[in-house]
Amino acid sequence: MQFMVFWIVALLIALSVAATLITALRASRHGAKNSVQSDMAVYRDQLKEVDRDLARGVLTEAEAETVRTEVSRRLLDADARARDLGDASDGGILPAAALIVLVLLGGGYALYTTIGAPGYRDLPMSVRLAELSAAAATRPSQSEAEAIAAPNLPPVPEPDAQFLELMDQLNTVLETRPNDLRGLTLLARNEARLGNFPAARAAQTRILDIKGDQVTAPDLVGAIDIMVFGAGGFVSPEAEELIGQLITRFPANGAGQYYTGLTLAQNGRPDQAFPIWRRLLENGPQDAPWVPIIQQEITQVAAAAGVQYQPPGLRGPDADTIAAAEGMSDEDRQAMVQGMVEGLAERLATEGGTAAEWAQLIRALGVLGDTARARAIVAEAGTVFAADVSALETIEAAATAIGLAP
Repeated sequence: MQFMVFWIVALLIALSVAATLITALRASRHGAKNSVQSDMAVYRDQLKEVDRDLARGVLTEAEAETVRTEVSRRLLDADARARDLGDASDGGILPAAALIVLVLLGGGYALYTTIGAPGYRDLPMSVRLAELSAAAATRPSQSEAEAIAAPNLPPVPEPDAQFLELMDQLNTVLETRPNDLRGLTLLARNEARLGNFPAARAAQTRILDIKGDQVTAPDLVGAIDIMVFGAGGFVSPEAEELIGQLITRFPANGAGQYYTGLTLAQNGRPDQAFPIWRRLLENGPQDAPWVPIIQQEITQVAAAAGVQYQPPGLRGPDADTIAAAEGMSDEDRQAMVQGMVEGLAERLATEGGTAAEWAQLIRALGVLGDTARARAIVAEAGTVFAADVSALETIEAAATAIGLAP
């Protein structure tokens, strides 16, 4: 039924356009005919005027004959044009009208069958939104997503025997002290480091259960990080539920907003994801771990939302550097960014720096696509800050942000 309605409406539109063009053609022909007839009436009046002028003595016989000859010639020309135009009846425009109808109907049909979608059913916005919601509701669970993603996750360095022994001891302690928050935190972090994301998720979930209403934003973010990374970047229904809790409890939390945008983008709503990510990207903070990821993905999300958007590049240079970069070619600008990264790397190697600066270098290398070097910097930073748990968390967050296993 919808298919027939489409063709009926298309036919009516084509016929309406054809009628408009034919009417304009008829009006043009009638206008031309009326113009010729008006000219002929003027010429006849001029001939009568010549006779009157001759009778009054205004013109001599020779002059009158000359004027008659010229006006008569013009009258004959006008009469010939009138005969060429015919009597302006519809029969004179039937071939042109038929050609118009043929071009509109035949050409429109040929164009639609070439670039259109014949037979495709009507898909109003309400139906599309309902289908997106149904697809989101039936997407894989966390366990299923982890199983799918496991073969494609980045390889994890082989741990040494001493580290594995410590992990065994930690698990043994937690068997007798299952509510030890410190032990569970270490277990979740180190299981994730080993690539055992289901185990890391179980430990972090246990932390959330124990804390209950006292759960903090980092607790929730840690659980979401483990779930999303373990699923290869996929936001499962279970992860989405935790994101909802994070946003409800801590509305201004940047990680919560980032993950909300990611969920919307994956569930077919880039129109809602784009403004969230744009605010995060443009309002900062510029050293947030999600900024490099948004920089890489927001152009595609914007395009899917029907928006042309060019994200800001790697931030941090002063105003003079920005002004100098405006006139550069893409190659020169890339070289400038590379130079800034190299300068930061050299300074950290020779003078040292804060964990935030090391994290900035890791994220910058991720933006440049140099993941091999970024992985080496992560390992080096792990040695530099081996005794600083907070610094290690900052480094791990930067590594996770560019797709490196913690």
